[in-house]
Amino acid sequence: MKLKSYPDFEMMAIDVANALADDLAEALHHDDRALLGVAGGTTPGPVFDALSAADLDWERIDVMLTDERWVPEDHERSNARLIKERLLVNRAMPARFLPLYAPARAPESVLADLEAMIAPALPMAAVLLGMGADMHTASLFPGSDGLSEALATDAPILVPIRRDDLPDTRVTVSARVLDGAVRKHVLIRGQDKRRALEMAAGLSREEAPIRAVLSGAQVHWSE
Repeated sequence: MKLKSYPDFEMMAIDVANALADDLAEALHHDDRALLGVAGGTTPGPVFDALSAADLDWERIDVMLTDERWVPEDHERSNARLIKERLLVNRAMPARFLPLYAPARAPESVLADLEAMIAPALPMAAVLLGMGADMHTASLFPGSDGLSEALATDAPILVPIRRDDLPDTRVTVSARVLDGAVRKHVLIRGQDKRRALEMAAGLSREEAPIRAVLSGAQVHWSE
């Protein structure tokens, strides 16, 4: 893990967007297509704004989320909705989106179909991850139902995640697949998350799931 600090979030967002664009351009030099994995939530929004303007061959780029709430894409809590509004616009509009949701009551009945779309595009050329103050990343939440399966070395591509305090069932990309990305970027903001990142070093992956993806990752931090 390498840690890069920035004087402000705006500068960090631009730098991370440039790094992701470079990663994708490099991948497209030797592969027909490149897969980009991105976190949901509001924090990476400015990164998406900048990245969507990058001069890339977006028709050859696939975009997928690292995790998703099991809600329709037009739902206010849908990560896909954010991606389509902030990233898959401007120059990035031609990119192909690989969803983590399909119309079904529970994810288990359609996960195989979703995985079948994702598998041929792997590994990710680059992934942008976040981290919560509880040291979760994607939807790898400490104490959640499904975490052990998602952390396993032989984990499937996608794993359903449930915890009593989460309003929605989640689907997360497993740690194995996230860690297999060619380039890994972790975006964190604030002193509380900086302290959490430092604390994670002394904890297990079950207690601090972020540890499962830190090897070789570039961590970007600002206030």
